[in-house]
Amino acid sequence: MSKMKINQKIVSFSVLGTSNTTFNLSDYEGTSNLVVYFYPKDSTPGCTTEGQNFRDLYDEFQAFDTEIIGVSRDSMKRHENFKAKQAFPFELLSDEDGEVCKLFGVWQLKKTFGKEYMGIVRSTFLIDKQGVLRKEWLNLRVKGHTDDVLQAVKDLEG
Repeated sequence: MSKMKINQKIVSFSVLGTSNTTFNLSDYEGTSNLVVYFYPKDSTPGCTTEGQNFRDLYDEFQAFDTEIIGVSRDSMKRHENFKAKQAFPFELLSDEDGEVCKLFGVWQLKKTFGKEYMGIVRSTFLIDKQGVLRKEWLNLRVKGHTDDVLQAVKDLEG
């Protein structure tokens, strides 16, 4: 469950990103909506498909003044390789210490084949140009998800 609530202003955060960038949430205020998607691990089947889906719709998101940001706890080196291999036009953030995951409430106890462990629950957050959380998708399925997010962006701008 997200620690943030719908219609609540997101606390600004800063974290390293691909392309030798430092992402600051406040840099987007007043200029762009943001889709921040959290995924478990670079180069795994579901995470690759999700990234490719956002990549394939990137121009449509851009047409609605919306930037896409992917976040996982992978290292910057893994992120750079993943981004290059998949030709992602958006940046990936390396949240190695898990602070951003905790801020959004996506670092949770997971269970696979009877084993319990802590991990990122696949989730997406739509933040408007004022830095306010407008919609969230928690513990989601990849199939059809990016279409749902794009529709929410269109509704936001509508």
